[in-house]
Amino acid sequence: MTIREYNAQGLQDMISIWNEVVEEGIAFPQEECLTINTGADFFASQTYTAVADENGSVLGLYILHPNNIGRCGHICNASYAVASAARGKHIGEALVKDCLVQAKAYGFGILQFNAVVESNVHARHLYERLGFVPLGVIPGGFRMKDGRYDNICPYYHLL
Repeated sequence: MTIREYNAQGLQDMISIWNEVVEEGIAFPQEECLTINTGADFFASQTYTAVADENGSVLGLYILHPNNIGRCGHICNASYAVASAARGKHIGEALVKDCLVQAKAYGFGILQFNAVVESNVHARHLYERLGFVPLGVIPGGFRMKDGRYDNICPYYHLL
């Protein structure tokens, strides 16, 4: 498996993986699924978009972009998605590690996650193992697909 910058060939797979996470309703804040047009625009608008590629198949992806502007423009944000059929193979870890390298290469000084859902224990353990620092808990900050609210846990990592 390699982590590489995305290209148009993998766009449909990327959209499918992204939409799978959106439809699960337990991790991403987005509620609308991407179409081929909105997906192309969305991924192209990021500072950097990468995919986990195995023999031409996209198994996961991440997007990297500024978290804010101006005096806070040195802080970036990222989102990760792994196809459900490929989970448990450490693809997420490879994506996060690559993202840390790319974020620094793009001149960011801090990678911040604004809204890691508290019940997303696999992601939280991964981030903490990779040196991300938890900033606390925002009670009821994420509305789950079933309508109940879960806490969110912001994290940061100095680059």
